[in-house]
Amino acid sequence: MSTCTDKAALDQWHVIDTETLIPYGASRNRLLGTDLNVIRMADGTITITPEGEDRQLPIIRQFGFIWTTLGSPNHDLFPIPEAHEPDRRVVNCGVVSVKASALRIVENFLDMAHFPFVHTDILGAEPHTEVLHYNAEIRRDVDEVWATNCQFFQPQAALSATGGLMTQYVYRVMTPFTTLLYKTCPNSETRQDLICLFVQPLDPDRCRAHPVMFLIDDVSTVTELVGFQQVIFLQDRIILENQRPVLLPMEPRSEIPTRADATSIAYRRWLKEKGITYGTTAQAA
Repeated sequence: MSTCTDKAALDQWHVIDTETLIPYGASRNRLLGTDLNVIRMADGTITITPEGEDRQLPIIRQFGFIWTTLGSPNHDLFPIPEAHEPDRRVVNCGVVSVKASALRIVENFLDMAHFPFVHTDILGAEPHTEVLHYNAEIRRDVDEVWATNCQFFQPQAALSATGGLMTQYVYRVMTPFTTLLYKTCPNSETRQDLICLFVQPLDPDRCRAHPVMFLIDDVSTVTELVGFQQVIFLQDRIILENQRPVLLPMEPRSEIPTRADATSIAYRRWLKEKGITYGTTAQAA
């Protein structure tokens, strides 16, 4: 049986792997403290069974990934219309294991203030350290967290960028464990690049991050694009694995927010409303 008792976390669709990377035959995976037995048949059929149980878990194939749930979601998987645009390049950036709460990973993804200090000379650089005013909200009609009117000066906003530019961002959090951003595309004045981060909670303090990009870029090679994104994420991992507490703090004033943390504040409020405790200090209390 699952070691997770957080119904709000159980009743989500979770990514477990890139579909093309699941081997034929039997393999193992893990989700929310539960070991999973995965079988891929010769015809491509995939079955997922929790360790010690007879039931097969439901599966969704979407965005190049396999999604499943240990609970009973009352909703379908979120849409990403841009992922289906035929001229976008789909760049799967692999998987990165992180010794931190999955919720910490999502929150870090939403944070612009760290750009100049963690991603120096790529996503930010001194003296351009100010996070300008932006709007963060919980959109009740779609039950998502959005941040709009975000902008930040970046020396190299994308691999294809030829110089520094004031980059426009829109952040979207679809579920407690999935998020994405739209950002200025150096190759198009009318469209935006799209970077998604799907986080798989293995245990409260351990996860796997699955980044994927949907880009307007017909110049860079896949190897170059993946390398660029992995450099950024591995810089984040150093910070994430050294944050204390490892779990996401949910108590008021446990961490002092600033004006730049408006999205984080909205995200934590949203998690509380949903009753999410898995990967938070509320679970450990």
